[in-house]
Amino acid sequence: MKYFGWLLVLLLTSFSLQGQTAEIEEIKAALAEAESARERMVLRYELAEAYLRIDAEQAEDIGKQAYSDAVDQRNYAMAAQAALLVANAYDRQRNKDRYVDNWLKSALAQAKQANDLDMVMRVTDRRARNAVKERDYRTAYQTYQEGYEYLSRDGRSVSQIQAAFEARRAQIEREKRALQREKDELEFQIRNLRSESAQLHQEKGQLEQRTAQLNEAVQQKQDEVALKTEELELVAEEKARAEAKARERARQVHELSEANAKALLIQQQAENEAMAARLRAQELEAQAKLQLYTAAGAVSILLLLSLLFYSRFRAKRKVAQTLEQQNRLIEAERERSDELLLNILPAPIAAELKEKGKAQARQYREATVLFSDFKNFTAIAEQLTPDELVQELDKCFKGFDFILEQYPDIEKIKTIGDAYMCASGLNDRASMPTSIVKAALEMQAFLEEQKQERQRLGKPYFEARIGIHTGPVVAGVVGVKKFAYDIWGDTVNTAARVEANSVPGKVNISETTYNKIKYSFECTYRGKVEAKNKGLLDMYFVERELTTVSA
Repeated sequence: MKYFGWLLVLLLTSFSLQGQTAEIEEIKAALAEAESARERMVLRYELAEAYLRIDAEQAEDIGKQAYSDAVDQRNYAMAAQAALLVANAYDRQRNKDRYVDNWLKSALAQAKQANDLDMVMRVTDRRARNAVKERDYRTAYQTYQEGYEYLSRDGRSVSQIQAAFEARRAQIEREKRALQREKDELEFQIRNLRSESAQLHQEKGQLEQRTAQLNEAVQQKQDEVALKTEELELVAEEKARAEAKARERARQVHELSEANAKALLIQQQAENEAMAARLRAQELEAQAKLQLYTAAGAVSILLLLSLLFYSRFRAKRKVAQTLEQQNRLIEAERERSDELLLNILPAPIAAELKEKGKAQARQYREATVLFSDFKNFTAIAEQLTPDELVQELDKCFKGFDFILEQYPDIEKIKTIGDAYMCASGLNDRASMPTSIVKAALEMQAFLEEQKQERQRLGKPYFEARIGIHTGPVVAGVVGVKKFAYDIWGDTVNTAARVEANSVPGKVNISETTYNKIKYSFECTYRGKVEAKNKGLLDMYFVERELTTVSA
């Protein structure tokens, strides 16, 4: 039974690739028979989606046809889905990146027409992330801003949008639990199928036994045919003896009188013809019986084998289709859950939580901590409305997030009011603080662009102090429901003091950090600076990154 189960799994795997081609052929057949324009639109979308896994160019062409059908029928939701599918097809082809954003814009426009908020959020996030890959942070921010303005066009606040997001996440959790129940039901069906497979195995044994019986019967018939053949040979011998006897009688006829000879000849010919007729009849009867037995045995064996293979094929195909559909749903929900978890925790910590249910606290000997804080935040906040204040903070912090995404070894820790905290070196590999210092310079450059834009509009702007220090920290996850990843240690306190003694627009670093990056950046020594509860500390301003290093 165990080996038969493994055989079933191998057979299902071998049919999976054939299943994709079969699915495409079934959709093409249904498309050829479709009677309404709506049916053709839906079937073309499904056909493009099936081709997307094996032929991106075919998916592109057919997806465009589905898009045109949806636009003609003013089915904006389907048009958005088709445009997104075409963008995915272009994304899988070489040297066609310039078409991806055009089709994402089409998908966004159609989603807005359909008032499909989920599609608007998905396409907006996709376009913004593409802009971040190109290091076009302004376009990425503007894309997110347009999406936010659309979602809040009916007067919803940030908290209401967040509440809607929480409700959506709760719905996803419910759907995930429903999928788990479906998975359990599928496993129950698999167990039933295995039971049916065992029954098929038993029936196969019975069929083999029946086949053996048929083979035995065929052998018996062959033996009977051999016996009949021997009988025919005996008849042939009798015929030969009869012919010899006839020749002897013919010789005797010549010795008899002519009249008696004629009478005896006529009688002998009649006997010879009767005997020949009997011999032909017996020979034909034996040949007919032989052909009949052989044909009956062959037909019986072929019929039984055909029934067995057809029943096994139907069962395997049904199992393969069910497993493929459920696995796609489970994989989609798992990817969505993993993405939400990775937005909160570093990838190694998220993996440990998923595997063990908890994350062990770790100590890192050479982590680098960055603090930023806005100058005169309270005074500027009094000049802005609450919505304007939140919008400006969101713009700055999103810009910081976009910059950190370009450096995989930097983890965002948290925001506290107008303060922003991140760190690098939170892994088991030895690392230098070069990337976090480069990120700090890019943060100040981003804020300088925002400052010039706000000055042009005659509005107040934010300027930030940034401080960086390197040393040992302890990192871990705290909390149960709304858990958070955080770091602790004297290094964190020292980094906060270094930031407090910085100036707006500058990146201030400690001597420990300076010793690790002094050959990669141009720095200005500030001397010993008094830090609260730390005494005098040597500090440096980072001016710029060195493009060449002299010997």
